[in-house]
Amino acid sequence: MSHAFFRAISDSHTHAEVLIPEPHAGSGWDGGQLRGMAVGAALARAVEREVTARGRTDLRPVRWTLDLFRPVFMRPCRTRLTVVRDGRRLALFDVVLIQDDRPVARAGALYLRPGPAPDGLCWSPDTTADPPPTDRLPAPGQDRVYFSEDTGWGPDPRTHHNTGRTGIWHHPVTVVAGEQPTPFQFVAGLADVTNVIANLGSNGLEYINADATLTLTRLPEGGEAGLIGLDRIAQDGIVIGTAAVYDRKGVFGTATVSSLANARGPADLTVIGAEP
Repeated sequence: MSHAFFRAISDSHTHAEVLIPEPHAGSGWDGGQLRGMAVGAALARAVEREVTARGRTDLRPVRWTLDLFRPVFMRPCRTRLTVVRDGRRLALFDVVLIQDDRPVARAGALYLRPGPAPDGLCWSPDTTADPPPTDRLPAPGQDRVYFSEDTGWGPDPRTHHNTGRTGIWHHPVTVVAGEQPTPFQFVAGLADVTNVIANLGSNGLEYINADATLTLTRLPEGGEAGLIGLDRIAQDGIVIGTAAVYDRKGVFGTATVSSLANARGPADLTVIGAEP
């Protein structure tokens, strides 16, 4: 974790925190944009800091929804948070990323208070996912290894340009230089990578996502987590893709993205930190 998405400075006039993108935050799409993982992680950090400030150690994040409604460029940005509800068993937060004095992305976080489960039994699918071998490491400067049913696990995304089921195993990325990334920051950013899971195909990655929604029963453990494709529905250049979220203990959530065909051509996933 020697690299980071951002470094934080204080505005000389307002003393508010400003996030300055680092090279690792760059996207694989043309145009000098931030990768969605960096945007999601920055917004998750803002929410988590508010939860900590309120002393709500009794709550657990269970839903995270990210909307990427404008291009987010490699320029300074800041966050603005609203507490929608802070109740006994439920808390809800909205947070906006602001760049050049206008909102460019937003997210909502739902926290619930865990407790004993009732005795009744319910149907549940048998969803399992196999992590990569512990010696299968990312390429230098990268944070992930890729999987496809046709190829297996490997660090080079170009070897997975096929029509097989796709997966990714990810290591945490520091959100702000000098800070340790938390499990929630890690997995909230990871939700955006579902676009790669759903849409990495025979010609590479030709779709860009407009959102990411994450649902959780717990947070990841062990400093690693992965995504494996569950479903993909496509029509008229619009895709809905869903992945299971898991670590070496098992599946603990799902992530879904809504994606659009990108007329500019495939993303370059081989550059350092590249990811839409």
